[in-house]
Amino acid sequence: MAKDAKPVKLVAENRRARHDYFIEDDLEVGIVLEGSEVKSLRQGKANIAESYAAVEGGELWLINGYIPAYAQAKAFGHEERRRRKLLVSRRELARLWQGTAREGMTLVPLRLYFNDRGKAKLQLGIAKGKKLADKRATEAKRDWERQKARLLRERG
Repeated sequence: MAKDAKPVKLVAENRRARHDYFIEDDLEVGIVLEGSEVKSLRQGKANIAESYAAVEGGELWLINGYIPAYAQAKAFGHEERRRRKLLVSRRELARLWQGTAREGMTLVPLRLYFNDRGKAKLQLGIAKGKKLADKRATEAKRDWERQKARLLRERG
């Protein structure tokens, strides 16, 4: 008999990323956390909207991600905006480094969540920045799709 799959518990989402960037590709990476950080994440109060990932010294790091202090961890707390190491295979790391260094891409965190096994995961997007005209075009296309759906509902 198959085991029932637990739903993924979403902790934080960077909704602004799809507005500011063209997401070319995405991948799931692990994240190294302290105990109080995991407890705080389970309360669901993290913020990754202003964070980014970078390859430094042959390792992948999440920079400026906010995980608030856990109130019950008085003596064993953590820094709220510390750099957190991301876990990825060497092949993926080489591909990410190539994309950011040579092609001018950016590593943008999209979602922070707990997977079905209870492990904290981060979905990273390999992205290229949008210009103001691109943002306007995307918004105009979205408005037209919304208006078209409204017209079809009224007439159909």
